[in-house]
Amino acid sequence: MGKVKNRNWLVLVFLIASLVLSLIFAASTGAVKISTTEIIEILTKGADTVNASILMDIRLPRVLLAAVLGAGLAAVGGVMQAIFKNPLVDSYTLGMSSGAALGAVISIITGLNARIFGMETTGIFAFMGAVLTLFFVYSLAYTRNRMSINSLLLAGVAVSYFLASVISFLMMLNHDKIEHIVFWTMGSLSMATWNELFISAVIIIPSLAVLMYYTRELNILMMGEDAAHHLGINTFALKNVLLITCALVVGSVVSTGGTIAFLGLVAPHIIRLIIGSDNKSVIPYSALLGSILLVLADTAGRMLIQPAEIPVGVMTSIMGGPFFIFLLRSQKAGRQG
Repeated sequence: MGKVKNRNWLVLVFLIASLVLSLIFAASTGAVKISTTEIIEILTKGADTVNASILMDIRLPRVLLAAVLGAGLAAVGGVMQAIFKNPLVDSYTLGMSSGAALGAVISIITGLNARIFGMETTGIFAFMGAVLTLFFVYSLAYTRNRMSINSLLLAGVAVSYFLASVISFLMMLNHDKIEHIVFWTMGSLSMATWNELFISAVIIIPSLAVLMYYTRELNILMMGEDAAHHLGINTFALKNVLLITCALVVGSVVSTGGTIAFLGLVAPHIIRLIIGSDNKSVIPYSALLGSILLVLADTAGRMLIQPAEIPVGVMTSIMGGPFFIFLLRSQKAGRQG
């Protein structure tokens, strides 16, 4: 037991140190190089230079936004995998991503470009799309005062495919706006601002606190719903709280950064391979790893084909696709063994 605790502490220290180094590396890397010493000087003393403007107005909000969004997606992925008892589930399984994308597409097509509370209308429509989709999937899966996990999963997949076809149909009818729609649905942090960072943090950080608060109950839920009932846990209410909180996080992420795939799948699984399946550690550790991965993915996307950049959603898919195949092969080998 002592060895396990020591190992977990070492992993935690490593993740925190890696996140700090990733943030520094991302903030200093770009078309204009900014040294670590200069970054510290700008942050502590302030400066009225070109590099200071680049750091404070462009690079730093983008880097911090990537960290916040990555933490949210990874933690939600860990919670979803625990609820469904399936490592191949991620934060977009219930169709929330498709719902958010449809909301954004409707905003783009109708030409609503206003800003409300500092957020573009596209982001607000995406957020509403994610939340409304979750409630619709809920209504399909909820029968006879019960909600089956399998029904919820199947309803989510069906709704996701249906909404994706609606998006394709709308794109076909609006050729002049296809480029804007495709760019947004691929995921991008290029338009990050301090205001968007603040709004995302206000939603995501408290939501992460809620998810971490229920990690003990989540551990019990993984033992089975009957066992959880016998231990006095209202599983229906627990799943409601967790899934609605997940919807808030996903809606916030998609409304700010577009569709960012695979991160919620990869980060929790890597953490489970290292420290085991105790959600008291898996959820916060996954959040840290998700921050690191998204910061590095966005930085790589900025650097690989300068002066253009690869959307962060494409970068996470490049990382996550092979890992998803690895998971499938591992499960197949486990069944055969």
